[in-house]
Amino acid sequence: MPKDANKKQDVKKQDVKKQESKKQDKKNKRHFMKDFKAELKRVIWPTPKQLLNNTVAVITVVLITAAIVFVLDLAFESMNTYGIEKLKEMVGTTNTIESNSVDNTDTNTADTNTVVTNEVSENETENAVSEDANSVEE
Repeated sequence: MPKDANKKQDVKKQDVKKQESKKQDKKNKRHFMKDFKAELKRVIWPTPKQLLNNTVAVITVVLITAAIVFVLDLAFESMNTYGIEKLKEMVGTTNTIESNSVDNTDTNTADTNTVVTNEVSENETENAVSEDANSVEE
């Protein structure tokens, strides 16, 4: 039984602590609201004329900035469009020049091989003719 009594006392103590913390939270909230109102009273509020002037200034700066960004966007977009087309043309001409030079190199190599082959064939033909002539003389 003493254990049950201790449990009941612990539960009562916890309830008391919860109630005290709730009271403390309410006090803190009230204190916060009082401080908040006091701070708002210290604020120097602009007059309607100042408010209008500041609003017009902010809207003007925003519009000018938007116009600058719009112009820069158009400029970069056009440079990008035309710049890419020129790059494509340059790359296309570079590729054709490279392919032509590769083709010419291959053609030159093939021509050289043909000439060498023709020379070898002529030498073989001359050797064959001279052997035939030698065999006929004998």
